[in-house]
Amino acid sequence: MDAGMIGGIAGGVIGLIGGIVGTYAAVRNTSGPKERAFVIKASLIGWAGIIVFISILLYFPEPWNTLAWIAYGILLPLAIIKWNKTQQKINQEESSSQ
Repeated sequence: MDAGMIGGIAGGVIGLIGGIVGTYAAVRNTSGPKERAFVIKASLIGWAGIIVFISILLYFPEPWNTLAWIAYGILLPLAIIKWNKTQQKINQEESSSQ
């Protein structure tokens, strides 16, 4: 195994661990049951989307796998904005009802 392969594997493992820790922290830092349910659902959708994206990169031939980056670059920021607004709205609703 050369240094590039080791670095790629190590980077992938470190990224996966970071994603798991980030997901755990996001769920743990919710303030109510409705917000927690939303964060879990959004996290599952996000993980599924990343798995689909990586699968496309690995299994689709050139140039189609490269085009996946365009969709990823557009859809990811839009999803983050929508999910943040939704979570903020749920958080405000739960805060006002308590």
